[in-house]
Amino acid sequence: MFRRILIPVDGSAVSQDALCVAVQLAEALHAATRIIYVLDLGPLYETEASGIDVSEVEKVMLQDGNDILARATETAKQAGVPSQTALVPVYDSRVAEAIVDDAKQWRADLIALGTHGRHGISRLILGSVAEAVARTSPVPVLLVRGSGNDSSAN
Repeated sequence: MFRRILIPVDGSAVSQDALCVAVQLAEALHAATRIIYVLDLGPLYETEASGIDVSEVEKVMLQDGNDILARATETAKQAGVPSQTALVPVYDSRVAEAIVDDAKQWRADLIALGTHGRHGISRLILGSVAEAVARTSPVPVLLVRGSGNDSSAN
């Protein structure tokens, strides 16, 4: 059924939970996995327009993304699931679109990601990457629900 599972990660506890679920599924199905970290540089470059040098901040953000990917890869490896990884930079704050585009390019047949479980006004104001992915994905999306108490997301 599912042979290619895309797993976007962001370093949060909910993302880690989704990674673990996806890795277990991949192991059971002998599916290939691709773990991605979408690096949203849009807000950073909006700041640069005001004359602030953002190159050092970008380096830190890149290192954080690579560290998150390394930890996610190790999680998959410990379960015996080999994974491709990719750091996907975006400059227009369209993280969900980048995830869906990557799924199309890689020919994923499932996207597995965490959701932060926002409710009410915060969901209306902030929106949800997971919700946007679920709405626009051409393939099934497995959402691992968060408690809404996770503040460690990048």
